[in-house]
Amino acid sequence: MGGFFAAALREDCVFDLFFGTDYHSHLGTRRAGLATYGRKGFDRSIHNIENSPFRTKFEKEAVSMQGHMGIGCISDFDPQPLVVRSHHGTYAITTVGKINNREALTDLVMKNSGLHFFEMTNGDINQTELVAALINQKDNFVEGIRYAQQMIDGSMTILVLTPQGVYLARDRFGRTPLAVGLKDEGFCASFEPFAYLNLGYRDYKELGPGEIDLMTPEGVTTLVKPGEKMRICTFLWVYYGYPSSRYEGVSVEQMRCKCGALMARRDGMTRDTADTAAGVPDSGIAHAVGYANESGIPFSRPLIKYTPTWPRSFMPTVQSKRDMIARMKLIPVHELIENQRMILIDDSIVRGTQLRKMTEFLFRTGAKEVHARPACPPIMYGCKYINFSRSNSDMELIARRIVSKLEGHEPTPEVLAEYANPESERYLAMLEGIREQMGFTSLRYNRLDDMLDAVGLDHCKLCTYCWNGRE
Repeated sequence: MGGFFAAALREDCVFDLFFGTDYHSHLGTRRAGLATYGRKGFDRSIHNIENSPFRTKFEKEAVSMQGHMGIGCISDFDPQPLVVRSHHGTYAITTVGKINNREALTDLVMKNSGLHFFEMTNGDINQTELVAALINQKDNFVEGIRYAQQMIDGSMTILVLTPQGVYLARDRFGRTPLAVGLKDEGFCASFEPFAYLNLGYRDYKELGPGEIDLMTPEGVTTLVKPGEKMRICTFLWVYYGYPSSRYEGVSVEQMRCKCGALMARRDGMTRDTADTAAGVPDSGIAHAVGYANESGIPFSRPLIKYTPTWPRSFMPTVQSKRDMIARMKLIPVHELIENQRMILIDDSIVRGTQLRKMTEFLFRTGAKEVHARPACPPIMYGCKYINFSRSNSDMELIARRIVSKLEGHEPTPEVLAEYANPESERYLAMLEGIREQMGFTSLRYNRLDDMLDAVGLDHCKLCTYCWNGRE
């Protein structure tokens, strides 16, 4: 995953670029970068943010860089933005998305142009460099961006900084957002719309699926009109989005409260069967508030996130270390756990490691019962569009492991569809297998239809691939 921010102003944009990019720190954990263009041409800086937050690493650049236009990003993977010199001239580029056919596209570019790529330390090709190489296959930026997006199996939103302005290109099916803000001095573009509010911008527009615009200090010009098909990632509301954000006009915090309320309505738990409803910080809290309000079961905060030194941007990429830090950053309130029948609401269960250990800890602390209520359905497929689950294989997903154990072999898509159906016997068997392995008193996932209703958009506009394999 990752986030981005861009600014095009009639004055220096570095202040806005610095803080606008910093507001995306919840979306990435490894690399961050800024690139600007001004009287002295292009300037760029990239830092590793695995052990230090963005703002600390880029304090020097906040006062030393100059330019009236710029792009910034925070990424879980590739170092970017990149500065590229080609027949288009010199430009800077940053991307958010996932390329599943990276090897095939690399071979194609090398065959057509003889271009060579530098391997990163993990042996992969920087996907932003590959996107730039695809853009360079065509005669102009618009044709190049459209060509790159058409060739990519996956999803790719692209920002290109040029002396003429910033090209803004939302991915073909709008799986990730791209919003534009306006103030007297010019315009900005952002993954997270809330990132520009405190900088004095007001909402101007959201790009549609596949739309390409050129942003300058004077205006935003649509170069390619949006397509009709949208498949925005539903998980943005469930987990990734910051509570104050909104996508397609739908508030993240409001959706989570509605989601929790719909879970409670279908669940039927009451104060006679549970003592407290609690959310796993941070994204589970609003779900739990909605659940508590609907059910009448008191809301409590038995797990407090220690934010001064354990913000999300400190999370390492090694899974074992992530699991350890996930435990370390949550401080228990024993008085709210002991002898309690707890409804525990998390945004999801992906691998199951963290929530299982948390449940074991709650029982050791004195909880009487732990009833798990994930806010989304069982995850059956690893994300191939924005890679939210970080899964290298579908078998890392606890739902898939349990299904394979029940079937005795790798299931077919038809069998997986039956396991994804909450009305089927196979679904109930899978839930019991997960419940037993995780150690919950009871387990009930949110239903897909209820979760989509909580968003409020037409269901056909929402990507549900990770739950049912439908593109």
